[in-house]
Amino acid sequence: MKKIFLYIFLLLLTWGSLSEGATSLQSLVPQRNLPEGWSLVDGPKTYTKKTLFERINGQAGLFFKYGFQKSVFAIYQNQKDKENQIEMDIYDMGSVLHAFGIFSRFRNGERGGGVGLESFIEGQSGIFYQEKYFIMLYGTEPNPDLLKRWSLLISKTIPNSLPPPREIGFFPREGLNPGSVQYFPDGLLGRKFLGRGFQGTYQGKDGTQEPKLFVAIFKNSQEAANALKQYRDDLTKNGKIHQFESNTLWGHEDHRREVHLVRKEAYLLGAIGFGKEGTRARMDELIKNVK
Repeated sequence: MKKIFLYIFLLLLTWGSLSEGATSLQSLVPQRNLPEGWSLVDGPKTYTKKTLFERINGQAGLFFKYGFQKSVFAIYQNQKDKENQIEMDIYDMGSVLHAFGIFSRFRNGERGGGVGLESFIEGQSGIFYQEKYFIMLYGTEPNPDLLKRWSLLISKTIPNSLPPPREIGFFPREGLNPGSVQYFPDGLLGRKFLGRGFQGTYQGKDGTQEPKLFVAIFKNSQEAANALKQYRDDLTKNGKIHQFESNTLWGHEDHRREVHLVRKEAYLLGAIGFGKEGTRARMDELIKNVK
């Protein structure tokens, strides 16, 4: 009999934990102490992997690539101006890495609002990420100051215990285009064999090219070494090889951009389009930053 009661107790405890997890996302939706004159008029509505297409049909696939777990949606309205509304989406992406990743795909440059770990606020739109959450705000009227107020209100409801992905700090700051560092969960640089990793674009000498640094991440050093060989094979077919050693590759792509790759432990580091001297300087700093 005791075993039965213990089983029931554990079952109820588990159910309670699951129920709490199912409603925790909704608890992040501001419903009290709203900006004066504003009220919640629709939601919160929760979306899952099965129903997300009902909210963002054309972009659901991208969110799934970045580990989407669930989301919540709400609409706020200005009571003095019914046409003035704010739409809000809070996405649980499962990790701070994936939250940054999806954020990096939506921002367009750098319009930091000082919200969360990083934010982009411009015109009618505002986005930021914090912890494992990615937040999108859209206003019917362009008002960045108002969007920042709403963003800060949401941010206060989210714990902020996790730092941003450390790989962001690998990229040398000099010449880095603001807001250009992105994370891709697969197919980095359009090459399947590179898998997942980060890339950042830099200012080119002639103002037309956008040189890139990238950091591909593998499970171990052997996988990184295999990817280096695959890159060599790719350049052999679509470019030119100048030098290849166990941990280093120099070459040119078919459109004559210089390529330099270095394997460092489970990372494959690369520079594309800087020119020979620029490549050496950038790569030396990148390699130094990867610890």
